[in-house]
Amino acid sequence: MKTSILLKSISISAVTLLAFSVSIPAQAPQMGLLESLQKGEWTLKPRGAADGSKKVCIGDPTVLLQIQHSGSSCSRYVIQDTPNNLRVSYKCSSTDHGVTTIKRESSGLIQVQSQGIEANAPFSFTMEGRRTGSC
Repeated sequence: MKTSILLKSISISAVTLLAFSVSIPAQAPQMGLLESLQKGEWTLKPRGAADGSKKVCIGDPTVLLQIQHSGSSCSRYVIQDTPNNLRVSYKCSSTDHGVTTIKRESSGLIQVQSQGIEANAPFSFTMEGRRTGSC
């Protein structure tokens, strides 16, 4: 009798544990700041520099999160997401990673600050991004 009660108790515990251990796929975070930016051509200019600007066509504004690691497949973790500030940490490989902060001044003007490691070397930059047209 005691064995029967013990087996029922273990079975119930196992079923309960399995019910809570079923994983639910993670959903991609909604980054409201990026969604509020105007699509099109943007000019990114290093802060305090007379030249060195580059133009990017933004259909998918998440490219702004990995300027230093553009084209790399990286995992992301949203640290802060408010209407005017976004801070995201990302990891591309065992050594390449970064943290990017985007401050929205308007739908066509942002400040981007990024730092991290690429090819075993540190990087850090601040850029201003302005929407400059269609692409």
